Amino acid sequence: MAKRSARHKAREYQDHETATVHPLFPPERGWSPHDHDQHARDRKYVKNIRAMSPTQQLLLDAINERSVVVALGPAGTGKTYLAIAKAVEALESGKASRIVLSRPAVEAGESLGFLPGDLQEKLAPYLRPLYDCLTERLGTKRLKALVAEGIIEIAPVAYMRGRTLNDAYIAIDEAQNCTYGQIKMLLTRLGWRSTMVLTGDPDQTDLLPGMSGLGDIAERLERVPEIAVVRLGDSDIVRHPLVAGMLTVL
Repeated sequence: MAKRSARHKAREYQDHETATVHPLFPPERGWSPHDHDQHARDRKYVKNIRAMSPTQQLLLDAINERSVVVALGPAGTGKTYLAIAKAVEALESGKASRIVLSRPAVEAGESLGFLPGDLQEKLAPYLRPLYDCLTERLGTKRLKALVAEGIIEIAPVAYMRGRTLNDAYIAIDEAQNCTYGQIKMLLTRLGWRSTMVLTGDPDQTDLLPGMSGLGDIAERLERVPEIAVVRLGDSDIVRHPLVAGMLTVL
């Protein structure tokens, strides 16, 4: 009887506490990040990725049809995710025999000093976003196996010079942190039966003013018919809806 009485009192207490909780986004006030009608921006895992906006569809089509694609846009527009998802798709379908991912090791406004460990451990913080995308598409165990076999290679920009990448899918992320010379070097790594995708936001570079070469490179490549330059905007953002709102005022 004592236990039953205790459970009854606990239930009454919970009911009282629930009744006095005021929701942060009441329905009558409009938008909520947890509304069920936000399903169109749901980013749960799907085997076959789908575009969340017309411009994202243009990007996916360009990757399917062109050997070189440049994707420009603000944070949250899915540039990196779509590029890496298409890389995994190309690997699994046999269109590419390996994936090569590269990202400049540039700190975002603060110095981390000397990092401990070997080369891979020193580069891990900079390459973490690429590993996150690959882990979501492949799973941790399979990703480790493919990296160990050399089928997936994640390398800093500095290690790309002098290489010719045949039968590969190459994705260059955060290209706004590369100089004109670095991007030119990366573009000339393209080999036979390969696809290269560069992603970045020219307005969010961590380099000194005037050093980023992404904007200039994109304007020049737009003159080449065989190369696609896709420009995404605020309407293509698939992160939290507030990201688009903040970018309009920041």
